[in-house]
Amino acid sequence: MAGIELNSSAFTDHTAIPRRYAKDGDNVSPPLTWSGVPDEAAELALVCEDPDAPSGTFLHWLVTGIDPHADGLPAGGTGPGGQPHRNGFGERGWGGPKPPVGDDAHRYFFRLYALPEPVSLPDDATADDVHRVLDRRQLASGTLVGLYRR
Repeated sequence: MAGIELNSSAFTDHTAIPRRYAKDGDNVSPPLTWSGVPDEAAELALVCEDPDAPSGTFLHWLVTGIDPHADGLPAGGTGPGGQPHRNGFGERGWGGPKPPVGDDAHRYFFRLYALPEPVSLPDDATADDVHRVLDRRQLASGTLVGLYRR
């Protein structure tokens, strides 16, 4: 399976996510760029999750329907065709990092999936729901990990 190169101008892989993008900051989704999407992709889906959350993996962002010809998202954007779903906070769209005060830095996994056909996910999908559908249907994916501590 081919890999997608996923990057952000706001942070690099396994480094700190600036406070501007956190729930206790401006709560704006970070800018992302990517390359290596297979030509046969019909749709892109973007996920951000925190596997270090006390109650289990927490879904911070899910956007489906992103145009496969797009090469990134600006800060605060969902991309052409992008449909934001509800996050773990119960809000539509981005819900920035907000680990418990005093915890070690949590890891935030941004994953971009190239899909061979449009997918249907419930608006209130959990991280498990997302992986059950996207992991087995993907043509390719890319991951970027950011860290955040309050």
